[in-house]
Amino acid sequence: MSIRVVLADDQALVRGALAALLDLEPDIDVVGEAGDGAEAVSLAARAAPDVVLLDVDMPVKDGITACAEITAGIPGVRVLMVTTFGRPGYLRHAMQAGASGFVVKDTPARQLAEAVRRVASGLRVVDPALAAESLTAGESPLTERETDVLREAAGGGTVASIARTLFLSEGTVRNYLSSAIGKTGAATRAEAARIAEENGWLL
Repeated sequence: MSIRVVLADDQALVRGALAALLDLEPDIDVVGEAGDGAEAVSLAARAAPDVVLLDVDMPVKDGITACAEITAGIPGVRVLMVTTFGRPGYLRHAMQAGASGFVVKDTPARQLAEAVRRVASGLRVVDPALAAESLTAGESPLTERETDVLREAAGGGTVASIARTLFLSEGTVRNYLSSAIGKTGAATRAEAARIAEENGWLL
């Protein structure tokens, strides 16, 4: 029996390349492709795949959110996260969302196909370097509100615009930014946002 796979990636070239590589495997059948997280959830419900390969960073609905919806709503489907960014926070979020595996996109084709097989058989597959880094990095030190504020700051938001977006006072925004800077060991809010982004804490 072939392993039925749905692929989701917002970059058409990457998605097409992954589909072509996996279709070369005699026991893997790519039965659908999606360009965003919402489409992936819908397609997974219709196509009845064994495994869904999800990119983390996608429009409309990110891969972590899509993973949680797929694993909660479609019994028996396994999710393998595939991402360009091997950020430790992403791995933690993905596993909490129900993913069975997490690999980076530069994984050799043969290893990716084997990861699909292992996930389909009920095993967990995690990039070993990322697993070690995740253990070292630990949980995010930021509160939910600090994360919200820093996420807006990372997008270039001013204190005033962040306050309007999050329905907070400008003083409260400054307090959250100051706290986030301290917790990340940064010197500026831009540096704090970069550190948080690199650790995958802004999801």
